[in-house]
Amino acid sequence: MKLLHPIMLAGTGSDVGKSVIAAALCRIFKQDGYHPAPFKAQNMALNSYATPEGLEIGRAQAVQAEAAGIACHTDMNPLLLKPQSDHISQVVLNGKPLGNRDAYDYWRRGTSDIDFRKEVCDAFDRLLARYNPIVMEGAGSISEINLRDTDLVNLPMARHAKADVILVGDIDRGGVFASVYGSIMLQTPEDRQLIKGIVINKFRGDMRLFDKGRKMLEDICGVPVLGVVPYYKDIYIEEEDSVSLEKKQRELAEGKVNVAVVLLRHISNFTDFDRLERDPRVNLFYTNNVSDINHADIIILPGTKATLDDLLELRRNGCAQAIIRAHRDGKMVIGICGGYQMLGQMVSDPDGIEGTITSLPGLGLLPIQTTMTPTKTTRQVTFQFEGETCQGYEIHQGVSDTDEAIIQTDHCLGTYIHGFLDNAPVIEHLLKAKSQKPIANSISYAAFKEEQYDKLAAHVRQYVDIPQLYQILQNHE
Repeated sequence: MKLLHPIMLAGTGSDVGKSVIAAALCRIFKQDGYHPAPFKAQNMALNSYATPEGLEIGRAQAVQAEAAGIACHTDMNPLLLKPQSDHISQVVLNGKPLGNRDAYDYWRRGTSDIDFRKEVCDAFDRLLARYNPIVMEGAGSISEINLRDTDLVNLPMARHAKADVILVGDIDRGGVFASVYGSIMLQTPEDRQLIKGIVINKFRGDMRLFDKGRKMLEDICGVPVLGVVPYYKDIYIEEEDSVSLEKKQRELAEGKVNVAVVLLRHISNFTDFDRLERDPRVNLFYTNNVSDINHADIIILPGTKATLDDLLELRRNGCAQAIIRAHRDGKMVIGICGGYQMLGQMVSDPDGIEGTITSLPGLGLLPIQTTMTPTKTTRQVTFQFEGETCQGYEIHQGVSDTDEAIIQTDHCLGTYIHGFLDNAPVIEHLLKAKSQKPIANSISYAAFKEEQYDKLAAHVRQYVDIPQLYQILQNHE
């Protein structure tokens, strides 16, 4: 196959759809016989994933690797920031946590003994030696000119990679002309030359209404519009940003199993519930409303980046008491990772790993006690459930006083395993007492995701000029 330039999907802002377009291109290049790999130098997200080596990366790059048909690796996301508060983030470098950093200190030059730029560039270079092409993703907006000197992930990274940059704009939020034009014009002349195309994302309505706008954008920006991609509703790709959870606060539904996922302030790895949410027998919603918890059939406490802080908030807002009452009334309660820790007898943090709270009593529904420790557990796991082999992964701070992978008591279940609910035996076990409707002709979750990547690729092929994109990536002038 011909050698293609690296390609970077840069954005006019956050949540414009860069990650999904990158996943689509990973699948398209794979379908066309190439050997692509994703790359994001620096990611900020609570939704992470464990690589086969037991190291940690952002979930979006794991999804993109899956779309590319390859195993994920820390070189695909060498720097991961996991926010713990408005100002503090845990820094994960090459899959291993370095500790917590203040945002201001992190962004100031010369305050670290680690050359982060060299680390991310070295990771990219290692990928480039193995894959063709590299599908890069920027972060947030490329026009944050106040951060230009310390930017590791957008145009400075594209310069190192000699990448062709495709600017992604979100028309759904409005102001797409200003955001696209401004994003280009605020670049240095050198960086402006890297931007080779524009993709307008999340279009709604009659596409013909934007024909004139497309030509106007090309004229004022001097950059071709490679495509206008409509919003889709029937393709399911795991999302990374918790912004999407605001759209999933639904009402109770009669005739279905109502599953309430408790909406924590520091919720992480909410993709744990994607498969369960798509089960036709289930109405899954996110809530911190006591009444919703009281009326749900199943209550799930999800993962969190700040177990003690979220546990304290559950007690303040009444959700802790509502969960205990629901359990007493015979409702099923499930805890995953941080949620599992909260369901125990006590959570202690004697060394201040998470913050200033040294200990709190848990909800008392499971016979475990947890102590926060500096060492972080990250690994892929295989486990047995209902006599069948299942898979998942662990990413957690803290150690509980049991060797059991899954703890079950009377209608209460807890585990550290993310992806626990991706396994059909687990879902059938949870729903068999709540629904008389067995799921018919179900396919494995892995096969389902493969179908979704192919559908996403077909969607993007339909609306983006892929032949023109190949010309850009092969142009050696």
